Amino acid sequence: MPLIRLLFRLLPFILLLLVGWYVWRQVKDTFGPDEKQPEVIVNYNTILTTVEELGKMELVRYNFKDVVEYEKNVSRWVPNSKVVLIVTGEAVGCIDFTKLTEQDILFQGDSLVQISLPEPELCYYKIDHSKSKVFSKENTYFQDADLVQESYRYAESNVKEAAINAGILRQTQVNAEKVLKPILEEVTGRKVVLVPQRRIQNPEMPKRR
Repeated sequence: MPLIRLLFRLLPFILLLLVGWYVWRQVKDTFGPDEKQPEVIVNYNTILTTVEELGKMELVRYNFKDVVEYEKNVSRWVPNSKVVLIVTGEAVGCIDFTKLTEQDILFQGDSLVQISLPEPELCYYKIDHSKSKVFSKENTYFQDADLVQESYRYAESNVKEAAINAGILRQTQVNAEKVLKPILEEVTGRKVVLVPQRRIQNPEMPKRR
């Protein structure tokens, strides 16, 4: 259907333009009625470049701070090595729009469109080393650097696990509805229903194999 193909091709660019327009409006409302805001142009260009290159929209960030104790059994003849870290980390949930296909858009009459969004994912997780530090070291036996590096790797994996257990993927889905639904309704002029990918099937399109 020509209208579906056109919407599918234009959807990423329309989203970018509307996000840029939304940022411009927020900046305008914050700093007054002056319409000449050079900073708005800079912000818009930054958003456009990032989304085009990555194809992912970051929708939620979880920040963590923890005390991590890493203990390693070196030998039964000597006490265990131990490193204690004070760690600050973050995890970001996002949706990858490069996975959106033409089959994921379904028009129903003149008033409704269903869009099947890709599943939310953990975009990245990391330790902020500038805000983390080694609190103590015991029995490192001249292997301080290696043990500290192992400790940070262990702490980073804890950030990933903590984010998933705290429901970051679910929150990413919720935020996608809050952010994207009003934008898409303004673009299409229809009520928009967002559902997980592969839950809908356009009868005019061949089924996926």
